[in-house]
Amino acid sequence: MVLGWIGALFIGISLGLMGSGGSILTVPVLVYLFGQEEKVAIAGSLAIVGTIALAGGLAYLKNNLVNWKTVALLGLPSMFATYLGALLAATIPGIIQLVIFAFIMLTAALSMFNKQTISNTPHAPQSQKVILSGLFVGVITGVVGVGGGFLIVPALVIMAGLTMRKAIATSLFVIAINSYTGFIKYYFVLKQSNTTLDWSVILSVAGIGVVGTFVGKFICHKISQKELKRYFAYFLLLMAGFILYKEVPKVFLLLNFSS
Repeated sequence: MVLGWIGALFIGISLGLMGSGGSILTVPVLVYLFGQEEKVAIAGSLAIVGTIALAGGLAYLKNNLVNWKTVALLGLPSMFATYLGALLAATIPGIIQLVIFAFIMLTAALSMFNKQTISNTPHAPQSQKVILSGLFVGVITGVVGVGGGFLIVPALVIMAGLTMRKAIATSLFVIAINSYTGFIKYYFVLKQSNTTLDWSVILSVAGIGVVGTFVGKFICHKISQKELKRYFAYFLLLMAGFILYKEVPKVFLLLNFSS
């Protein structure tokens, strides 16, 4: 259990340091450190990620960094897609969801290794591409329970024309909208199967994660962001490898059993 609380703190610190990345750790923390079943962990992670993102977003309001037009342009289609993704996830075995999750972790890690810099010069938004990005991110959020910050922030800079600081602030509200939408759908799906959520874990991890974001923001100026992302990418690769090592044999067993 102690490792679980440490993992929760690390989720928040990661978000505070980089504006993304921490949410992708939430499902593994709930599955492997708190021993939760896959679908319960994904549902819980959506509530946790949404709460941490909302708390982080509110902290940016006083600086007037949130672009509400972009929140609507990206968030509304993303919210719709998240609901559909959660609906689709009800038909996917939890083991398969974890394997998909591992491949998304690999994608996130490789994107962090990418040395290409993103222009930080604001420009006119490409509305159609923003909407399509929202749909894509929403499906991922609904299916595997990640906030998608590592995809949303670049989309807001490249396609919505926001500066990096505005993209991070705006993305937190999009993540919160997506996460709560997915959680609501998962909640009713789990309720129909008489599966209960551990609210004590959800509230505790969310609370510790919020505290962790402030810790992350405090130390972010003391650490090289380039080096931090590189080491975090290595960590994601290790985590993805661990999940695949644990879950892929179960997938083969599931396929053999179904045949």
